[in-house]
Amino acid sequence: MKEMRKIIEIDEDLCDGCGNCVVACEEGAIQIIDGKAKVVKEMFCDGLGACIGDCPVDALKIVEREADAFDEAAVAEHLKVLEKETQLEQAAPAAGCCSSKIQTFMPMGSCQQANRPVTTIAENSALTHWPIQINLVPPQAPFLKGADLLIVADCAPATTPNFHQEFLKDKVMMMGCPKFDDGQAYVQKFADIFRSAGLKSITVLIMEVPCCSGLPMMVKKGLELSGMDIPIEEVVISIRGGKVLQRIRN
Repeated sequence: MKEMRKIIEIDEDLCDGCGNCVVACEEGAIQIIDGKAKVVKEMFCDGLGACIGDCPVDALKIVEREADAFDEAAVAEHLKVLEKETQLEQAAPAAGCCSSKIQTFMPMGSCQQANRPVTTIAENSALTHWPIQINLVPPQAPFLKGADLLIVADCAPATTPNFHQEFLKDKVMMMGCPKFDDGQAYVQKFADIFRSAGLKSITVLIMEVPCCSGLPMMVKKGLELSGMDIPIEEVVISIRGGKVLQRIRN
């Protein structure tokens, strides 16, 4: 049933698809579709505007117009469907993807390096585990226990020549894309990890581009959901040469 009421309006010309609003919307009314935020159904949007303050480009505003009435019962069913989809997505890699096989290993030592063919000798890797994709790392992975966790936007290592020594050394890593992956799934995955892993610290490494800005918020939402108190540092780097532009400690 249509009625005059307040509802969110999204300017797709301004929207950069960062996904911040998706995470901020408690009703699951907004999703990223074809790289842009969209209200999936009018009945899911309560019109209160909790998502507006999280948009870095001011693409969201509240308007008053004729729209489907807000349906709290429909929202509850919608959230159940989203939760089930998230659980299936998290379970699927463990069941069928060989890339999700948990492995831990020590960085290669100098003697091992010396015995390798000359054409393959490189700086030592600081990576100590597998998998590294956020969607593939199970919350109970043994390498997470008591770790200093580095959560990385997946473009960041490509801009940082000394990534392993500057950021990854002595940390365990999870990486993903806050723009193209499921933000709600990230929040739940982070909450499950933060609740069970006994982490010592969290570092979030992102690029200076707007679409990366959603990752720290997803981490903070996950931390809030977990009820844990873990120190967080946000590091923003440039797209040219990986220069550190900003450090924020919480």
